[in-house]
Amino acid sequence: MKITIIGPAYPYRGGIALFSTRLAEEFQHAGHDVNVVTFKLQYPSFLFPGKTQFAEGEAPSLSISRDINSVVPFNWMNVGKQIRNQNPDLVIFNYWMPFMAPCFGSIARQIRKNGHSKLIGLVHNFIPHERHKFDLKMSAYFARQMDGFLAMSDSVLKDIQQVDHLKPKTISPHPMYDNFGAALSRDEALGRLGLDTNYRYLLFFGIIRKYKGLDLMLKAFADDRINNGKTKLIVAGEFYEEEEPYKQLIRQLKLEDSVVLANQFIPDDQVAHYFCAADMVVQPYKHATQSGVTQIAYHFDKPMLVTDVGGLKEMVPDQKVGYVVDPDPKAIADALYDFYDNNRSAAFIAGVKEEKKKYGWDTMVGSLQTLLDTIR
Repeated sequence: MKITIIGPAYPYRGGIALFSTRLAEEFQHAGHDVNVVTFKLQYPSFLFPGKTQFAEGEAPSLSISRDINSVVPFNWMNVGKQIRNQNPDLVIFNYWMPFMAPCFGSIARQIRKNGHSKLIGLVHNFIPHERHKFDLKMSAYFARQMDGFLAMSDSVLKDIQQVDHLKPKTISPHPMYDNFGAALSRDEALGRLGLDTNYRYLLFFGIIRKYKGLDLMLKAFADDRINNGKTKLIVAGEFYEEEEPYKQLIRQLKLEDSVVLANQFIPDDQVAHYFCAADMVVQPYKHATQSGVTQIAYHFDKPMLVTDVGGLKEMVPDQKVGYVVDPDPKAIADALYDFYDNNRSAAFIAGVKEEKKKYGWDTMVGSLQTLLDTIR
């Protein structure tokens, strides 16, 4: 098939850009003709909360064109016409936020006019974690232009169902991110981070926003059973909100010597250092759909703690690969205490190695192919 993937991709950074790359590579590996269309302007700088939108390192070996300006309607018409004239068999839109609905929906409307291309919304999030009044109406506009949908969790599928009951839909779990290199030994990883090997480490990883519950994790970590002079919490990720309230909470809880703050977007070539240094990856989210962090943890064979929100428990079987707990500091602390006090690590790692077999990129490609067959 001739396939076009639309969404974030190199030189943009972040989980969905990585997703676009790996999906394109997997389709390419299966023998398809693939190109990726990404942004020349993704967000105006005043709307972007981070330090930079762009990745470091070399471009992947893919056909990637930077054509889309997310805020210029005239551009959307031109990009849509361009893709329409290329006559792809399948166009996949990586959709993750209502801000992109007018842009993606308008591009899709132009593509549909060729009467050939089938359009699938690969939906990471349909309604954002931090909601606004018109989110559902915006996403509904995007949904009207699609021929079918693939969601990666049941919670996202239910969100789509709010605006569309008729078009074909399927669920396929978020594949494992396997593009961060091989695992390191614990001591080597800690050495590269300059951390003392005499401590145990928990890892909170990724961009920091309110819904990710870092405040819950800090309160849980202040429990004397956890913060006992033997364990430290690594917080690795760029703050997309004010950092000072978290620093105040750290001081208030007297955690200054127990929390390692790496306030930066972690480059791809350093991701392994953080995951391989940790005994467990913690995701105390207050709201969620699915999580790319979970799929990095699977790659590095790391036990996980997640909260019982969104689709996280669909990906982390409780007591097999880690814990599913209420988004509550005491529940989080109880699980962390159990993990160390009862030496759960080896059993959970064995569970991770078994569970991760279901998260291949070939499964995602197969699910998209099956969905496409129902549309034709």
